[in-house]
Amino acid sequence: MTRPITAGVDGSEESLAALAWAGREAVRRGLPLRVVHAWRFQAHDAFDVGERETQEQWVRDAIAGAVRTLVERHPDLAVTTDVVEDGAAGVLVAAAADAQMLVLGSRGQGPLVGFLLGSVGQQVIADSGRPVVLVRAGDEPAAEAGGREIVVGQHGEPEDSAAVLGFAFETAAARGATVRAVRAWSLPPVFAYSPGSLRLLDEAGGLEPYEKKALAAAVQPWRERFPDVPVVEHVELGSAGQVLLSSAGHAQLLVVGRRAHRTAVGARIGSVAHGMLHHATCPVAVVPHT
Repeated sequence: MTRPITAGVDGSEESLAALAWAGREAVRRGLPLRVVHAWRFQAHDAFDVGERETQEQWVRDAIAGAVRTLVERHPDLAVTTDVVEDGAAGVLVAAAADAQMLVLGSRGQGPLVGFLLGSVGQQVIADSGRPVVLVRAGDEPAAEAGGREIVVGQHGEPEDSAAVLGFAFETAAARGATVRAVRAWSLPPVFAYSPGSLRLLDEAGGLEPYEKKALAAAVQPWRERFPDVPVVEHVELGSAGQVLLSSAGHAQLLVVGRRAHRTAVGARIGSVAHGMLHHATCPVAVVPHT
Protein backbone atom coordinates (compact mmCIF):
# COMPACT_ATOMS: atom_id res chain seq x y z
CA MET A 1 0.00 0.00 0.00
CA THR A 2 1.29 3.45 -0.95
CA ARG A 3 1.03 5.74 2.03
CA PRO A 4 0.15 9.35 1.16
CA ILE A 5 1.58 12.43 2.74
CA THR A 6 -1.26 13.87 4.81
CA ALA A 7 -1.74 17.55 5.66
CA GLY A 8 -4.06 18.74 8.40
CA VAL A 9 -5.67 22.00 7.29
CA ASP A 10 -7.86 24.41 9.25
CA GLY A 11 -7.76 27.49 7.00
CA SER A 12 -5.16 29.35 9.09
CA GLU A 13 -2.06 30.86 7.55
CA GLU A 14 0.03 28.27 9.38
CA SER A 15 -1.92 25.32 8.03
CA LEU A 16 -1.79 26.71 4.48
CA ALA A 17 2.00 26.86 4.81
CA ALA A 18 1.90 23.25 5.99
CA LEU A 19 -0.27 22.32 3.00
CA ALA A 20 2.20 23.93 0.59
CA TRP A 21 5.13 22.15 2.30
CA ALA A 22 3.31 18.81 2.14
CA GLY A 23 2.51 19.33 -1.53
CA ARG A 24 6.15 19.97 -2.42
CA GLU A 25 7.27 16.95 -0.41
CA ALA A 26 4.67 14.71 -2.08
CA VAL A 27 5.88 15.80 -5.51
CA ARG A 28 9.51 15.07 -4.59
CA ARG A 29 8.68 11.60 -3.32
CA GLY A 30 6.16 10.75 -6.04
CA LEU A 31 3.41 10.22 -3.45
CA PRO A 32 -0.25 11.26 -3.35
CA LEU A 33 -1.39 13.99 -0.99
CA ARG A 34 -4.33 13.69 1.38
CA VAL A 35 -5.83 16.84 2.88
CA VAL A 36 -7.79 16.43 6.12
CA HIS A 37 -9.94 18.92 7.98
CA ALA A 38 -11.81 18.29 11.23
CA TRP A 39 -14.72 20.52 12.17
CA ARG A 40 -17.59 20.75 14.64
CA PHE A 41 -20.97 22.35 14.18
CA GLN A 42 -21.03 25.71 15.97
CA ALA A 43 -24.52 26.57 17.22
CA HIS A 44 -24.86 30.05 18.71
CA ASP A 45 -28.09 31.90 19.45
CA ALA A 46 -26.48 35.33 19.22
CA PHE A 47 -25.07 34.92 15.73
CA ASP A 48 -26.41 33.75 12.42
CA VAL A 49 -23.85 31.03 11.84
CA GLY A 50 -26.12 28.94 9.63
CA GLU A 51 -27.50 25.46 9.81
CA ARG A 52 -25.27 22.42 9.91
CA GLU A 53 -25.35 21.93 6.12
CA THR A 54 -24.50 25.58 5.53
CA GLN A 55 -21.56 25.52 7.91
CA GLU A 56 -20.25 22.31 6.39
CA GLN A 57 -20.45 23.84 2.93
CA TRP A 58 -18.46 26.86 4.14
CA VAL A 59 -15.79 24.52 5.41
CA ARG A 60 -15.70 22.47 2.22
CA ASP A 61 -15.52 25.58 0.04
CA ALA A 62 -12.61 26.99 2.05
CA ILE A 63 -10.64 23.75 1.88
CA ALA A 64 -11.44 23.33 -1.83
CA GLY A 65 -10.05 26.81 -2.48
CA ALA A 66 -6.79 26.00 -0.73
CA VAL A 67 -6.45 22.71 -2.59
CA ARG A 68 -7.23 24.40 -5.92
CA THR A 69 -4.35 26.81 -5.38
CA LEU A 70 -2.03 23.91 -4.60
CA VAL A 71 -3.07 21.92 -7.67
CA GLU A 72 -2.43 24.96 -9.87
CA ARG A 73 1.18 24.85 -8.64
CA HIS A 74 1.47 21.07 -8.98
CA PRO A 75 -0.95 19.95 -11.72
CA ASP A 76 0.30 16.34 -11.71
CA LEU A 77 -0.13 15.89 -7.96
CA ALA A 78 -2.87 13.44 -6.96
CA VAL A 79 -4.89 15.05 -4.13
CA THR A 80 -7.81 13.74 -2.08
CA THR A 81 -9.74 15.74 0.51
CA ASP A 82 -11.54 14.53 3.64
CA VAL A 83 -13.73 16.81 5.76
CA VAL A 84 -14.65 15.02 9.00
CA GLU A 85 -17.05 16.22 11.68
CA ASP A 86 -15.23 15.28 14.87
CA GLY A 87 -12.54 16.44 17.28
CA ALA A 88 -9.34 17.60 15.60
CA ALA A 89 -6.85 15.53 17.61
CA GLY A 90 -8.60 12.21 17.09
CA VAL A 91 -9.17 12.85 13.39
CA LEU A 92 -5.53 13.80 12.81
CA VAL A 93 -4.10 10.85 14.76
CA ALA A 94 -6.31 8.48 12.76
CA ALA A 95 -5.26 10.14 9.51
CA ALA A 96 -1.59 9.86 10.45
CA ALA A 97 -1.90 6.10 10.96
CA ASP A 98 -2.31 5.57 7.21
CA ALA A 99 0.18 8.24 6.13
CA GLN A 100 3.86 8.43 5.27
CA MET A 101 3.88 11.50 7.48
CA LEU A 102 1.41 14.04 8.87
CA VAL A 103 2.12 17.72 8.22
CA LEU A 104 0.62 20.42 10.45
CA GLY A 105 0.93 24.16 10.83
CA SER A 106 2.29 25.66 14.02
CA ARG A 107 1.85 29.22 15.17
CA GLY A 108 5.09 31.16 14.94
CA GLN A 109 6.12 33.98 17.25
CA GLY A 110 9.16 35.34 15.45
CA PRO A 111 12.65 33.94 14.81
CA LEU A 112 13.66 33.79 18.45
CA VAL A 113 10.58 32.06 19.84
CA GLY A 114 9.71 29.82 16.90
CA PHE A 115 6.79 27.47 17.32
CA LEU A 116 3.95 27.56 19.78
CA LEU A 117 2.65 24.04 20.26
CA GLY A 118 -1.03 23.98 21.23
CA SER A 119 -2.79 21.21 23.07
CA VAL A 120 -4.06 19.60 19.85
CA GLY A 121 -0.61 19.56 18.28
CA GLN A 122 0.97 18.14 21.39
CA GLN A 123 -1.64 15.40 21.65
CA VAL A 124 -1.28 14.49 17.98
CA ILE A 125 2.52 14.28 18.21
CA ALA A 126 2.35 12.23 21.40
CA ASP A 127 -0.25 9.79 20.07
CA SER A 128 0.81 9.46 16.43
CA GLY A 129 2.64 6.33 15.40
CA ARG A 130 3.93 8.11 12.29
CA PRO A 131 6.26 11.11 11.82
CA VAL A 132 4.64 14.51 12.33
CA VAL A 133 6.10 17.61 10.66
CA LEU A 134 5.38 21.08 12.06
CA VAL A 135 5.61 24.02 9.62
CA ARG A 136 5.49 27.70 10.49
CA ALA A 137 3.56 30.36 8.63
CA GLY A 138 5.83 32.11 6.18
CA ASP A 139 7.82 28.99 5.31
CA GLU A 140 8.97 29.39 1.69
CA PRO A 141 10.33 27.02 -0.98
CA ALA A 142 13.55 29.09 -0.95
CA ALA A 143 14.27 27.66 2.51
CA GLU A 144 14.74 24.28 0.81
CA ALA A 145 17.42 25.57 -1.55
CA GLY A 146 20.74 23.83 -2.07
CA GLY A 147 23.30 24.20 0.68
CA ARG A 148 20.76 23.88 3.47
CA GLU A 149 21.07 20.62 5.36
CA ILE A 150 18.71 18.11 6.90
CA VAL A 151 19.77 18.14 10.56
CA VAL A 152 18.99 15.06 12.64
CA GLY A 153 19.60 14.33 16.29
CA GLN A 154 21.15 10.97 17.22
CA HIS A 155 21.54 9.50 20.68
CA GLY A 156 22.08 6.18 22.39
CA GLU A 157 22.71 2.98 20.48
CA PRO A 158 22.13 2.62 16.70
CA GLU A 159 18.74 0.97 17.22
CA ASP A 160 17.58 3.85 19.41
CA SER A 161 17.66 6.32 16.53
CA ALA A 162 17.19 4.10 13.49
CA ALA A 163 13.72 5.48 12.67
CA VAL A 164 14.89 9.07 13.10
CA LEU A 165 17.97 8.63 10.91
CA GLY A 166 15.95 6.72 8.32
CA PHE A 167 13.47 9.58 7.98
CA ALA A 168 16.28 12.13 7.66
CA PHE A 169 18.12 10.15 4.98
CA GLU A 170 14.93 9.49 2.99
CA THR A 171 14.11 13.19 3.05
CA ALA A 172 17.63 14.18 2.05
CA ALA A 173 17.64 11.68 -0.81
CA ALA A 174 14.38 13.12 -2.16
CA ARG A 175 15.79 16.65 -2.01
CA GLY A 176 19.42 16.06 -3.00
CA ALA A 177 20.43 17.48 0.38
CA THR A 178 23.16 16.78 2.90
CA VAL A 179 22.41 15.09 6.24
CA ARG A 180 24.05 16.58 9.30
CA ALA A 181 23.87 13.92 12.02
CA VAL A 182 24.29 15.56 15.43
CA ARG A 183 25.23 13.85 18.69
CA ALA A 184 25.54 15.96 21.84
CA TRP A 185 27.46 14.77 24.86
CA SER A 186 28.24 15.98 28.33
CA LEU A 187 30.70 15.12 31.08
CA PRO A 188 29.14 12.48 33.33
CA PRO A 189 29.16 12.91 37.10
CA VAL A 190 31.86 10.99 38.93
CA PHE A 191 29.38 8.50 40.39
CA ALA A 192 28.24 7.54 36.88
CA TYR A 193 31.56 5.91 36.08
CA SER A 194 31.70 2.14 36.37
CA PRO A 195 34.43 -0.39 35.58
CA GLY A 196 32.60 -1.35 32.39
CA SER A 197 32.14 2.21 31.17
CA LEU A 198 35.74 3.09 32.00
CA ARG A 199 36.94 0.12 29.96
CA LEU A 200 34.87 1.22 26.94
CA LEU A 201 36.18 4.77 27.23
CA ASP A 202 39.77 3.55 27.46
CA GLU A 203 39.29 1.44 24.34
CA ALA A 204 37.83 4.41 22.48
CA GLY A 205 40.61 6.75 23.58
CA GLY A 206 38.49 9.08 25.72
CA LEU A 207 35.02 10.60 25.95
CA GLU A 208 34.86 12.56 22.70
CA PRO A 209 36.36 9.79 20.51
CA TYR A 210 33.89 7.38 22.13
CA GLU A 211 30.97 9.66 21.15
CA LYS A 212 32.32 10.02 17.60
CA LYS A 213 32.57 6.24 17.24
CA ALA A 214 29.03 5.83 18.58
CA LEU A 215 27.66 8.33 16.04
CA ALA A 216 29.61 6.74 13.18
CA ALA A 217 28.23 3.32 14.08
CA ALA A 218 24.66 4.63 14.09
CA VAL A 219 25.04 6.43 10.76
CA GLN A 220 26.95 3.71 8.88
CA PRO A 221 23.93 1.55 7.85
CA TRP A 222 22.23 4.64 6.40
CA ARG A 223 25.37 5.69 4.53
CA GLU A 224 25.34 2.26 2.90
CA ARG A 225 21.62 2.41 2.10
CA PHE A 226 21.83 5.96 0.69
CA PRO A 227 25.33 6.17 -0.84
CA ASP A 228 24.53 9.34 -2.81
CA VAL A 229 23.52 11.35 0.26
CA PRO A 230 26.40 13.47 1.63
CA VAL A 231 26.80 13.16 5.41
CA VAL A 232 28.38 15.39 8.04
CA GLU A 233 28.92 13.77 11.43
CA HIS A 234 28.75 16.42 14.14
CA VAL A 235 29.72 15.66 17.76
CA GLU A 236 29.66 18.53 20.23
CA LEU A 237 29.89 19.01 23.97
CA GLY A 238 26.68 20.51 25.35
CA SER A 239 23.03 19.81 26.00
CA ALA A 240 21.11 18.11 23.19
CA GLY A 241 18.73 21.03 22.82
CA GLN A 242 21.45 23.68 22.61
CA VAL A 243 23.58 21.71 20.17
CA LEU A 244 20.65 20.88 17.89
CA LEU A 245 19.36 24.45 17.79
CA SER A 246 22.79 25.87 16.96
CA SER A 247 23.26 23.23 14.24
CA ALA A 248 19.85 23.85 12.67
CA GLY A 249 20.06 27.61 12.30
CA HIS A 250 20.08 27.37 8.49
CA ALA A 251 18.60 23.89 8.03
CA GLN A 252 15.88 22.86 5.60
CA LEU A 253 14.45 20.54 8.22
CA LEU A 254 15.25 19.45 11.76
CA VAL A 255 14.47 15.80 12.60
CA VAL A 256 14.18 14.65 16.19
CA GLY A 257 12.89 11.52 17.87
CA ARG A 258 10.41 11.20 20.68
CA ARG A 259 9.18 8.71 23.19
CA ALA A 260 5.73 9.68 24.41
CA HIS A 261 5.34 9.87 28.17
CA ARG A 262 1.89 9.77 29.71
CA THR A 263 1.25 11.48 33.00
CA ALA A 264 -1.78 12.25 35.13
CA VAL A 265 -2.21 15.53 33.22
CA GLY A 266 -1.85 14.07 29.72
CA ALA A 267 0.77 13.12 27.16
CA ARG A 268 4.26 14.58 27.11
CA ILE A 269 6.65 14.30 24.20
CA GLY A 270 10.02 14.68 25.88
CA SER A 271 12.04 17.77 26.68
CA VAL A 272 14.29 17.79 23.59
CA ALA A 273 11.45 17.41 21.06
CA HIS A 274 9.36 19.93 23.01
CA GLY A 275 12.20 22.44 23.02
CA MET A 276 12.85 22.06 19.29
CA LEU A 277 9.15 22.57 18.50
CA HIS A 278 9.13 25.80 20.46
CA HIS A 279 12.44 27.31 19.37
CA ALA A 280 13.53 25.98 15.96
CA THR A 281 13.14 28.40 13.05
CA CYS A 282 12.83 25.70 10.37
CA PRO A 283 10.21 22.96 9.96
CA VAL A 284 10.58 20.22 12.57
CA ALA A 285 9.85 16.51 12.05
CA VAL A 286 9.12 14.50 15.18
CA VAL A 287 9.62 10.77 14.58
CA PRO A 288 8.34 8.19 17.09
CA HIS A 289 10.72 5.45 18.09
CA THR A 290 10.78 2.53 20.50
